Amino acid sequence: MDKLIATIQKGKPFFDQLARNRYLKAVKDGFISCMPIVIFSSIFLLVAYVPNIWGFTWPAEIEAIITKPYNYSMGILSLVVAATTAKHFTDSLNRDMPRNNQINFLSAMVCATVGLLILASDPVEGGFSADCLGSKGLLTAFMAAFIVGGIYKFCVSRNITIHMPEQVPPNISQTFKDIIPFSASVVLFWVVDIIVRHLTGACVAEGVIHLFQPVFSAADGYVGIAIIYGAMSLFWFVGVHGPSIVEPAVEVALLAGMTENLAAYQAGEHASHVLSLGLQYFVVCMGGTGATLVACLMFAFLAKSKELRAVGRASAIPVTFGVNEPFLFGAPMVLNPVFLIPFVLAPVLNAWVFKLFVDVLGMNGFLYTLPWTTPAPIGIVLGCGLSPLAFVFAVVALVLDFVVYYPFFKTYDLQKCEEEAQIEAEELEALASDKAARMNDAFQGKTQASELSAAEPAPTKAAAVAETTSGEDLAGKKVLVLCAGGGTSGLLANALAKAAEESGIDLESAAGAYGAHLDIMPDFDLVVLAPQVASYYEDLKLDADRMGVKAAACEGRQYIALTRDGEAALEFVRQQLSE
Repeated sequence: MDKLIATIQKGKPFFDQLARNRYLKAVKDGFISCMPIVIFSSIFLLVAYVPNIWGFTWPAEIEAIITKPYNYSMGILSLVVAATTAKHFTDSLNRDMPRNNQINFLSAMVCATVGLLILASDPVEGGFSADCLGSKGLLTAFMAAFIVGGIYKFCVSRNITIHMPEQVPPNISQTFKDIIPFSASVVLFWVVDIIVRHLTGACVAEGVIHLFQPVFSAADGYVGIAIIYGAMSLFWFVGVHGPSIVEPAVEVALLAGMTENLAAYQAGEHASHVLSLGLQYFVVCMGGTGATLVACLMFAFLAKSKELRAVGRASAIPVTFGVNEPFLFGAPMVLNPVFLIPFVLAPVLNAWVFKLFVDVLGMNGFLYTLPWTTPAPIGIVLGCGLSPLAFVFAVVALVLDFVVYYPFFKTYDLQKCEEEAQIEAEELEALASDKAARMNDAFQGKTQASELSAAEPAPTKAAAVAETTSGEDLAGKKVLVLCAGGGTSGLLANALAKAAEESGIDLESAAGAYGAHLDIMPDFDLVVLAPQVASYYEDLKLDADRMGVKAAACEGRQYIALTRDGEAALEFVRQQLSE
């Protein structure tokens, strides 16, 4: 097992590089920026269609009123994603360009939006059809964003622009600077749209969906699910944030599956798609990547080892809400040979059993999307529309994870108990030896000096920190902690805020998601990356140096230790700011 892990870990630099790929990052960050739309719109669907379970149906006019916010948010999702993806993509391109010759990301966002409308909308009387402006147009949205970014970079880097006299204000000059790349992009989209419609009779978005349909179908099968979620867990096991690599490749399928499930449910048909955001949030990642909810509760309440019991109880609440980094690095689960098999196997088995419930028992797949921090059993039940079978599945999944993890947990618990017993025996032996030495010293009359030194109280950790500094060096400083989704980063941000308040230090800390940080970075003195996004440090450092901001990254155990020790967290911030 150790040899297998060592072999996998050799590929970590490649996986880190893959996670930093600007195209994958732009897709992930662009989509995450729009997650409030997905979650917000699902609230109205719950109100509109959950009552159907008990035989109550809203009148058509009331249903139209309730679902209107959904239609005008989720219904134009790809339009918004085109803009946000273009923004994040141009940010990454600007990182490699001179500071005095940058791409105007606002112009790129507008251009990508226009491009998507050309490629995904059909003209109708009085306007245009929005059929492909929702989840159907996501692939086209990403394509439009990347094409726009490429054309803008080509023109801006080669100074292909309309030059204005120096006397013209910069904002006016920028407008003329953007005309050529904007025009080139829109004309290209227009020509492509004409050609595709002539050859296929459908818009580009429809054609892209048909082209990738076999891939989506394969991903929704048992083998596809195993590859997707087995890889995600395996990447995390070796310390690489798996979702950063896997999610961008399947994001469209995840959202399309939920959308098609809802359409089938509304039509009175079986919602048969398994692959969806709900599957990933609450079934595969029940308690976080690796389906660690049950494992953490085992540590907390079944472990005989004091260390494992303490780790489990300290991590239980975050893990319940899907934030499992304290458990992953505290146990540890990451790079722990004992847990390689269950960590990869449990998520895949959860998804397979869910698929059996859908395919064999006729349970509907996920219809609605809730926030990823919703406790998994609740997310399963609500996401599947309060179906009776959803309650049964939630229980089955918990039992399944218990069965998968228990043998490995028991093995690890025994190992830790033996280690603790050995340490206690060594400590007792050391105490006995020390006592014998003291008695010998007392007998020989040599204890006076040691008694005097022992009478002096040892400085406490707080006193040591107070002697080092009064906190004035941190006064007025602002620290931003970043992770993938804003959950794990909150642990350190809260620890800093609490420690600063207790110490009377005027320090401000905030948590955020990597990818949505560039606009607020200049407002902070230090930006800290949590372990799950530590592979992005090189990119962050480039941005931080350009903005005059300090940057730092934490590894797993170090980060978890800082979240549990506020004084140590303050000292870490002090060291980073002083370098």
